[in-house]
Order: sequence, then structure tokens, then C-alpha cells
Amino acid sequence: MVSFGSPKYKRITLSLALGSFLVFSNLYLLQPMLPAFAIQFSVSETQVNWLFASTTLALSFCLVPMAVISESLGRRPVMMFGLLAIPVASGLMLLGQSFLFLVVCRAIIGVALAAFAAVAVAYMAEELDTKAFSMAIGTYIAANSLGGITGRISGGLIADHYSVATAIQVALVFTLAGALLVGYLLPKQQGFTPSSASFHHQHRAIISHFKNQRVWIAMLIGGINFSLFVNLYSVMGFRLVGAPHNVPVGLASLIFVCYLAGTFSSKCAGHWTRHFSPIQGMFLGSLLSMLGMWIALLEHLGAMMIGLLLISFGAFFTHTLAYGWVGRKAIHAKATATALYLVHYYIGGSLGGFLLLYCWQHGGWATVVFGGTALFIVMFFAISHLKRIDKHESSNDKGIFISKRT
Repeated sequence: MVSFGSPKYKRITLSLALGSFLVFSNLYLLQPMLPAFAIQFSVSETQVNWLFASTTLALSFCLVPMAVISESLGRRPVMMFGLLAIPVASGLMLLGQSFLFLVVCRAIIGVALAAFAAVAVAYMAEELDTKAFSMAIGTYIAANSLGGITGRISGGLIADHYSVATAIQVALVFTLAGALLVGYLLPKQQGFTPSSASFHHQHRAIISHFKNQRVWIAMLIGGINFSLFVNLYSVMGFRLVGAPHNVPVGLASLIFVCYLAGTFSSKCAGHWTRHFSPIQGMFLGSLLSMLGMWIALLEHLGAMMIGLLLISFGAFFTHTLAYGWVGRKAIHAKATATALYLVHYYIGGSLGGFLLLYCWQHGGWATVVFGGTALFIVMFFAISHLKRIDKHESSNDKGIFISKRT
């Protein structure tokens, strides 16, 4: 196993962080432009959400198949296929102008993103020792947030000053160069043994993950967390470009600088797990996110930014802990387990957008807060349930260990 601080650890961490950056900058590229697309194509806020939801849904549906493929072919080939396919799929967007064509192209991009996202954490879990993995997962998700920031801000500013096509072209070139660099840096796996198991065996592995409540409840928490986080940002974009604020789309995209709080909290979460309970951390992160949503009720730009900072810090803190929890608690087929976590994560993000944007259409931010609070309550119940299950399972594991020794 690769130890923390070694040269190989640095190469693995850097290359996977870069890959994460590329994936999430492409995933969120169009999000700040949703208000402009709604006007351009004469569609509602809920309808224009398909430009984001098509990507996240395609991503979520393809995660498990990509993970299963990686169990046979290896993690590295699947990740590299995904990274190199992203610029190819992005190029398709430049060939048409209809709203439906853009939605389809974004769905294809979601398939490419899934190839990397499905197995990156499994690669780390198999190659790195416990301490190295705890630190690497924080760096990986910090790169996730930096990619989200860069994709959103660059997409919004370039589209505002030049055109949507220019924003896509810049992202395409940068992604291709970055993918080649990842291919150069990322070491071949040493801790992975290819599996020739049948689809039936993989299906049984998936079922076993759902039966493992310590794993499945963490997946559910991740899905609710992301449904709130990403879509509170989408709603805030519509809030800022509309009356009474009337902020230009390019300037409104700067709200994603608040993602830096998530970059910081992802690293903090890596240190948290070395001293405190991950479950307590999930509760703390969720509480901070809910507080941020409530602070943003104030019709003041400063309050909105403080609210988004708290939402970002708390959401990424919770996500890092839940994601790492699944990677550690899955007994076998770790790539499939982490892929299932991301399935919940992105389906939550897709469905949450339709809920919160519907609330925005029919009652403004106050109604969004009402709907969001209901989701936070469900998440708090899930975290409490996970704590009870883990305490019970840990007691059983201890009892089995003692009985074996006696």
C-alpha cells in the first residue's frame, strides 16, 4: 500500500485531483447560463433545468455499469477513456443550436463523466493505506469544488463577454490537455486484481451494498445533501438576475467563488476523521448548510453570500465524510459501492432541482427555504439512523471478535 507523503502518493493525489477538476468543471459549465438559456429558448426555470439534469441523470445511470466494467478491465483504463471522451462529446455541442440538441449532448457528456467519477475513489482505496486515503479523499473532493468553481465562473464570464460556443471551445481545449497530463502522471495500479466474475455476481454485489445499511444510509445522506447544495445555487442564480437585483449573468456567476468554502471544508473533513466521528461531522455539516439557507432569506447581497459560504462549507464537509465512509465500510466491490453512492448523489441533484426551482417559481426564496428545510429534516433523521445502526453493528463486531478469541 502507498503511504502518505511518498512520491507515488503525490503522483496519485495530483493526477486524480486534476481528473476530478476536469470532470466537475465540465459538469457545471452551463449552470450559470441557465437564466440566459431560459430566455433564449423561451422555456421556464423548471424546463431549462434539463440542461443540468440531463447530465447528472446520465452520469448517475452510467456510474454502476462503468464500475462493473472497471472490475474486469481495471480502474485506470476506464478513467482515461472517460477523460478523453469528454472533449469529444463537448465538440458535438458546437454542431447544433436547438434546446433539445443541447440537452442530448449534455447527456452524452454525463456518460463520459461517469467513467472517471465511478472508479477514482476505488482506485485510491485500493492503492493507499488508511492515513493516505483519508488525506487523499479530502484533496480529491477539494479539487471537485475547485473544478465546479472554475467551470461555472469561466463559463458565465466567457459566455457573457464572448459567446456560449467560445466557452465550450475553451473548456474543450483545456480538458484535452488536462486529460493527457493525467494519463502521464497516474501510476498503473498495483493493488487491483481483475475480476472475471459474471454479471450475476456483480448484481449480487450491488444487492449486498443495499443490504449493508451502514453503506446505503450514507448513500441516501449524500443524495439529499447534493439535492440541496447544487440546486440552492441554481435558484440563487435566478434570484440574482431577476428583480430587484438585476445582476448580469457573468457577474452573477461569481457567486460560485463561495465554493472555496467547500474546498477548505473538504480538507478539514480529512483531518476530522482522524480525531472525531464521521457521523457527527455529517450532522455538523448539514446543520451549517441549513443555517446558511436561512441566513440567505435576508434580501441583502452580503447576507446571500454569507449564506452560500455556509451552504458550501457544510455540504462539502458532509459529502467528503459520507463518500469516504462508503469507501471504507463497503466490504467488497468498492468501485461498485462508491459508484452507487454517486448514483444517489447525482439523482438527488437532478430531482432536487425540479423541487426547489418549482418552489422558486411559486413562492420565491421563502418557499425554497420551506422545501429545503423539509429535506434537511429528512437528512437529519437519516444521519441519526446511521448512528444507531453503526453503534449496533460495531457492538456486534466487537462481540464476534471476543467470541473468536475465547
